[in-house]
Amino acid sequence: MFSGETVSKNAPQTHAYGDLDEVVSLLGIARSLTPHATTAERLIWLQRELFVLGAELATSTGAKELLGRQVDDAMLATLDQEREALEATITMPTGFVLPGGTPAAAQLDLARAVTRRCERRTVGLVEVGLLENPLVVVWLNRCSDYLWLLARAEEGDATLLKNG
Repeated sequence: MFSGETVSKNAPQTHAYGDLDEVVSLLGIARSLTPHATTAERLIWLQRELFVLGAELATSTGAKELLGRQVDDAMLATLDQEREALEATITMPTGFVLPGGTPAAAQLDLARAVTRRCERRTVGLVEVGLLENPLVVVWLNRCSDYLWLLARAEEGDATLLKNG
């Protein structure tokens, strides 16, 4: 772990930060596929923020002083502002969305699903006392909402509804 302890590859922390690493990689794929500079900038910002979460997930509760930065109210507020600004720019779909309107949007939808998995694993860490900061769970939840919005913005008119 980041804090120096050795844990099993099957430890709950390893699963959580492994899922988070997968999200960061999926966002890299989406970034490489998008033709939109604004989306690429948003993804770089998000990838950097996710490294803060990853370090926190990979640090034991007794070694938080090793972290340069942790998920806090300010970090959550910034994500909320970004999410609200993005939501204001898109027309919300009127039904369930079928992922895959564009290659980048499909990757963003996959990243959202993996973020939800990471969120579930992180809830488990909080429940067993391996993570003291509940804002990590809240941030992941809002991040998945942000990724959904980003996918819709990315595909624009290519959004396909389940029954449309």
